[in-house]
Amino acid sequence: MFATLAFSLSACQEESVEPIRYGAIEGTVLDARTNRPLANVSISTNPATGSYVTDALGRFKIDQVPTGQVGVTARKTDYNPVTATLTVNEGQNTPISIQLEKPAAATPPGAPTRPDPVPGSTNQATEITLSWHPANAAKNDSLRYDVVLYEGNNINQRNLLTNSKDSTVLATGLLYNTTYYWQVTVRNPAGAIARGTVWSFQTRALPDNRYLYARTVGGNTDIYSSNETGANLVRLTSAMTVETAPQLSPNRDLVAYSSNANGQFQLYIMNRDGSNQRRITTLSAESYNNAGIGYRWSPDGAQLIYTHYDQLLRINRDGTGLTLLATAPSGRHFRECDWTTQQGGRLMVQTIGVNPYDSELYLYNVDGTNPVLLVGNLPGRVDSPSFSIDGRTVLYTRDVAGFNDANGRQLDSHIFAQRIDGSSTVDITAGTGSGNPGSKATGTNDIMPRYSPDGFRMIFVNRTNDNLSPPEIWAADLDGRNRAKLFSNGFLPDWK
Repeated sequence: MFATLAFSLSACQEESVEPIRYGAIEGTVLDARTNRPLANVSISTNPATGSYVTDALGRFKIDQVPTGQVGVTARKTDYNPVTATLTVNEGQNTPISIQLEKPAAATPPGAPTRPDPVPGSTNQATEITLSWHPANAAKNDSLRYDVVLYEGNNINQRNLLTNSKDSTVLATGLLYNTTYYWQVTVRNPAGAIARGTVWSFQTRALPDNRYLYARTVGGNTDIYSSNETGANLVRLTSAMTVETAPQLSPNRDLVAYSSNANGQFQLYIMNRDGSNQRRITTLSAESYNNAGIGYRWSPDGAQLIYTHYDQLLRINRDGTGLTLLATAPSGRHFRECDWTTQQGGRLMVQTIGVNPYDSELYLYNVDGTNPVLLVGNLPGRVDSPSFSIDGRTVLYTRDVAGFNDANGRQLDSHIFAQRIDGSSTVDITAGTGSGNPGSKATGTNDIMPRYSPDGFRMIFVNRTNDNLSPPEIWAADLDGRNRAKLFSNGFLPDWK
């Protein structure tokens, strides 16, 4: 019996169990085609340790994994599952990277159909939503779309959509009276593609807007055109720099304007729809208190005059033929100007000192000779000379409060009309009498006047004298009556 007991104890000692040892696995799951991390991938192991899911960066970590050979399986919808084998060592983090591939498609997706607008459509808006429908697609298909747009014969394409689930896209900034071509490419989860037919549409004709003005929106100043009601609004510039002081050429084919795109205000011209913008000056259009506003078309639209510090210059519309016409008196600069062929041809030029209220208006011959003082240095700012159609009268503004402010603020600026022979000066703003219906509101300034195309009305800007409210563009008869607001938030208007 004793021998039997000893044998039994010896057998128990030989069958003792070794302790289980553990390590950890740290992994990342990527898309095999794009190499981008995949989130929400289901992770399991063999031997089993539990269920895990990758985070937004495609990462996962499994603690307490038995040492030795371990199989790791990754599964995600629309991808083929993958199992990888690795060796886990005790107390160590074992890294692993798994790449998932999408299954090969049995058939490519159907090409998109039912485009809107209908191919060949005309008279379309310059901001339009393009839409289409996938062909033979199931509701749960994960299709992606690319959309390209071509302008007329321009081979440069605009990518309106890239790898998007949307089947609509907004096309903005289109040109008037232009044919556009667009094409949709559809892609299924496996990467197989189908390209749709090239479709086309034509935008509507450019509206014959007679009003141009600058407007500041969100701190950015650009040029707009519209009709007399503010409808048919067209934004002609859209740079992040300042584009201002628009003027339509007398033959109504080009728009001149100034821009500080190169750091200084220079003169530019563009087509009436805002296309083909190009700079025509190399000497800046700047001077004392002049941020690109001192220029004017010649009456025939072939040239422009503009002010560059103490120089009055003339230049051809294509930027050639720069000519010095006149030099301002010592210590003064030229600022605003105008040009008429009537009365033998004259130029009207403002000279200004360092302070904005130190201002005078002179008449010159068109070749820049024979300066004649028309409006002397009066109390308050004198600005914005503009010839009447017959060249006999000039509009300008003056702060009748006589406020000489070094920062240029005006308290009560009025519009005046003065005969160039000095025989008559009329305060147009005061013509209706203060406080009467249609009169200028107290605490505002009338500034930037220009004659209407028929010569019997004027367009001008009215704004509060603290300059905190947006300026407004108004029109009135030449006696100051029938004042009417045309547009809110606009300045430096032009009407042709």
